[in-house]
Amino acid sequence: MTVSNPYSLPQKEKEQLLLKELNRLTEHHAQHCSEYQRIIHLLYKDQTHFDSVESLPFLPVNLFKMQDLKSIPKEEIFKILVSSGTTSSHPSKIFLDRETAQKQTQALSEIMTSFLGEERLPMLVIDHPNVIKDRHHYSARGAALIGMLYFGREICYALNEQMELQQDVITQWLSKHQQEPFLLFGLTFVIWEYFLKQLKPHQWNLPQGTLIHTGGWKKLTEIQISNDLYKKKVLETTGIKKCHNFYGMVEQVGSIFMECEQGHLHCPTFADVVIRHPTHWDPCKINEQGVVQVLSILPKSYPGHSLLTEDLGKLLGIDDCDCGRKGKYFQIEGRVPKAEIRGCSDTFERRIQP
Repeated sequence: MTVSNPYSLPQKEKEQLLLKELNRLTEHHAQHCSEYQRIIHLLYKDQTHFDSVESLPFLPVNLFKMQDLKSIPKEEIFKILVSSGTTSSHPSKIFLDRETAQKQTQALSEIMTSFLGEERLPMLVIDHPNVIKDRHHYSARGAALIGMLYFGREICYALNEQMELQQDVITQWLSKHQQEPFLLFGLTFVIWEYFLKQLKPHQWNLPQGTLIHTGGWKKLTEIQISNDLYKKKVLETTGIKKCHNFYGMVEQVGSIFMECEQGHLHCPTFADVVIRHPTHWDPCKINEQGVVQVLSILPKSYPGHSLLTEDLGKLLGIDDCDCGRKGKYFQIEGRVPKAEIRGCSDTFERRIQP
């Protein structure tokens, strides 16, 4: 399902197309991933077709830290994406074949083109180049960067490997591109800690820039930095007015949820969200907080098309955002307490053991 404008379909029309594709993927993964087949057998009595997007099976995203889940043979693995792990958990490993990787690239292109235009822009990366050194095994950070590099030209890395700001390098690059539209990209926390905090107010005046950022909100939330405060700091420090966060994860690369001019996260045509009540898991009403479920028609090489995340959020509306984009729009409001998510994942873990 491809649409040139990824926000053009009203929700009802979009859900009809999504349901068909998601049912197809549920059946596909039940046939080609033995662990997923066990889940469908034990929890859904082998049912693979459902009447609504809300009734589709979902996996806790943490399950990918416990199991190598894939729906392709070993020889078809094209790339492995690895999430950032903690001391208490293993990282997720996401197995891509060429077809899935190509679909993810195309989807990301449709989303970014709708925000940035069709021409590649001079690009300032707020990171160092070694994060994409291994072209077969990407971290979540590396996967985000490699996906965004497609939209840039004349790439300049703002940091060295020691995470030090290369001010002379940036100044030289800006002397060529400061007067034309250009793109800045990096992880949210990296930009805050190693770029914004290192600059004097308006050390560089960058009103032609568009800043795209993602990830690292947990650390900023701990020090009480909200999205509004983040944007204020960006404006005060650099003069950049176009600042867009996006929500995404390594388990569904390509299906990102971009922040619009109104500050709302939007679902593209090939992806969607369901906000679920954390006790009975029924869908929440608009403006009711719950656990975020993400759906995508892109993952064919692994059963990641319907995932329950570890994030809390609210559905803000459908088809009526002031930015003009159709479909659902929502906001993220923090993380679910670890005990709840771990308990959910452990249940699935026990059920899929042979």
